Amino acid sequence: MRRITNRPIGDAPSDDAPEPLDVPWIDVHQHTQSLTWNDREAFDLSGGQATVMIAAGYYWAPYRPVSADDVRFLWDDALRRAACFDHRHFYDQYVAVGVHTWAGVEGSEELLAVLPDYCEDDRVVAIGETGIESTHHTSRWGLDDQRTVVGEQFHIARETGLPVLVHTPGSSKGGLLAQYSHSYEEANESFTEPLLDPETAKTDAVEIDLELVDEAGLRDERVVIDHASPEIVPLVLETTDCYLSFSVSAPWLRGFDPADVAEVIEEYGADRIMLDTDLIGAMQHDAFAMKRTIMDLCRLGVDREEIRTVVYENPRRVLGLGD
Repeated sequence: MRRITNRPIGDAPSDDAPEPLDVPWIDVHQHTQSLTWNDREAFDLSGGQATVMIAAGYYWAPYRPVSADDVRFLWDDALRRAACFDHRHFYDQYVAVGVHTWAGVEGSEELLAVLPDYCEDDRVVAIGETGIESTHHTSRWGLDDQRTVVGEQFHIARETGLPVLVHTPGSSKGGLLAQYSHSYEEANESFTEPLLDPETAKTDAVEIDLELVDEAGLRDERVVIDHASPEIVPLVLETTDCYLSFSVSAPWLRGFDPADVAEVIEEYGADRIMLDTDLIGAMQHDAFAMKRTIMDLCRLGVDREEIRTVVYENPRRVLGLGD
């Protein structure tokens, strides 16, 4: 190399520089309505093609029991906001509608009665998030009542042909939420006592969810088990045909890191793995989480086509986008 400087600068590394990492992505789970305009611009800047907003997510320690009218207000508001986001940004905004189980809902049967009508909206591409939960905000919801509400949503998913996004409890790995409560505005005394053993709650909840999937006659291929962590990987990927999605915006809460995801892809392949962010404004988050994880997976040696399958092709296929 011809020297043109006064001081030595060293030789360039001998290995080839990586090619630009231009991988599109689709986020199947985020609470977009709680985020900022700048967050949504970050999706534009980092390769986002579409995101799915959970219409009625956490009920944030309600000062009174959550009613069916409260939830329908959130459903309607999400659909209204989705049109605004779509108009101002360069990714497509879709919505998932369902009865979340992180707080008891009075009159949930009213919601289940009208949910099929909401599923006919062109922006609604999934049912959820829903699934068995162990700990609740303020208003506890017993397992029997949860089974009824979750199971009926699985029946509706079967009848409407929409996929379902299945929420699972936080990881039991090291009591992470307690350790990092400073990063989570609602990590306070409003949480109820758990219904399931905290050490096995995630696995126990997924086992109940899978029973309800079978009872509803819902095909595994239409089910996305979300908030994955290493403890449920064998259960989902070895005993079912469901998809498994890792929520990457808060590894301190979920109990995994990109290296764990890379190991799962290496062992099981990319065909039933997804990534999502579960971004929410009340939690410390990174609007570039999806792009950063894509880069991390590439650095860890995951094949680029496998990364594309995980972050783009799989969600595109499950949600029926671009068909």
